[in-house]
Amino acid sequence: MNKITVLIPIFDEVNTLKLILQKVEDASFCGLEKEIILIDDFSTDGTREILNELEKKYKVFYHDKNMGKGAALRTGFEHVTGDIVVIQDADLEYDPVDYEPLIKLILEDKADVAYGSRLTGGKPSRSFMFTHLLGNKLLTLITNILYNTTLTDMETCYKAFKTEFIKGIEIKSNRFDFEPEITAKVLKRGARLYELPISYYGREYGEGKKITWKDGFHAISALIKFRFTD
Repeated sequence: MNKITVLIPIFDEVNTLKLILQKVEDASFCGLEKEIILIDDFSTDGTREILNELEKKYKVFYHDKNMGKGAALRTGFEHVTGDIVVIQDADLEYDPVDYEPLIKLILEDKADVAYGSRLTGGKPSRSFMFTHLLGNKLLTLITNILYNTTLTDMETCYKAFKTEFIKGIEIKSNRFDFEPEITAKVLKRGARLYELPISYYGREYGEGKKITWKDGFHAISALIKFRFTD
């Protein structure tokens, strides 16, 4: 393995985009060549103007309407050329310094998939809103029951994949139900899935957080649906 792809779905992140890209650039990739793919999900706050300036440096793709995180990642996966894929949100909730141990698990052929858990302790973590913590724990519990696993944080953004392992997986979810869908499908494929602790600097709605309680219902539906269908 000699190359890693970082997929960054973006929607209205004019205030954080440049900073998160700098953090990604500064991160350790275990000596791998990196490819950064940016997918804009029809931002209207000035984000697109920034992306226009970045087209010479990165692969940039634009949606002509807002479709959701899952749709943005589906676009990104179509253009991956790395041997490993990592997902990075465009806000500042997750710190790219946490990439390295996730990548090492795959490079050492211990894992096909590695998740960064916000809930295992050992790393700085801004306190969750109680409703989000409760929802996260419920979704993770349902995942563990349905798929006979022991995850602590199914909804985490930080997911690293061996590209060859996830080839052929079709992403159907358009919104935040991408997280349960991809988890369901890699578990059904028998993935060697590991978790490692990561830092978390969660935002509140006034700071730009976008996930809502409605997404929780979509996630439960996705977990049940993909347990019994493809």
